[in-house]
Amino acid sequence: MTTPSLERLVRAGIESGAALSGTVQTENIGFEKIVCNVVANPNIRYLVLGGPESAGHLTGEALKALFRNGVDEKKRIVGTGAPHPFLFNLPMAFIERFRSQVTLIDLQFEENSDLIRQAVWSCYQEAPVEFRGYSLYDPGAYPEPPLSGRITWRVTQPWAEPEDDAPDSEEADDEG
Repeated sequence: MTTPSLERLVRAGIESGAALSGTVQTENIGFEKIVCNVVANPNIRYLVLGGPESAGHLTGEALKALFRNGVDEKKRIVGTGAPHPFLFNLPMAFIERFRSQVTLIDLQFEENSDLIRQAVWSCYQEAPVEFRGYSLYDPGAYPEPPLSGRITWRVTQPWAEPEDDAPDSEEADDEG
């Protein structure tokens, strides 16, 4: 359920020029969707984290840990207390690309829509702008081509590791 204060933050992001703006409720499939969208667009260079923590999922903590520590060999986000921080559906190349392409602007627990607007505005300026200890500007597109893929493993137990990375037979039939 989205509260009016969260709606204001989402609107502030998109109205001030963010490529994407929204909420994330889970530290697994929610993150996978973010990563897939970001690595498909080399022009996205910043991620502004704002608003409260997602109760029970610790998405803010998990996102910061993903940037800080990455994932282990089982694609578990290292250094978070989130209950299910697995990115099974993503190739390691997507995860590493995300971490190198994007800079995290940590405004977690800030619920001031004007602050979010200022952060987003700062990210697309030609000359560097100081914003809360960050030097922000538009560095241009990431120098590597976009990465494209889709989430193929249907998660029924997000805490369990899939047996293999092959798409299931139904999805393979759809690709014909």
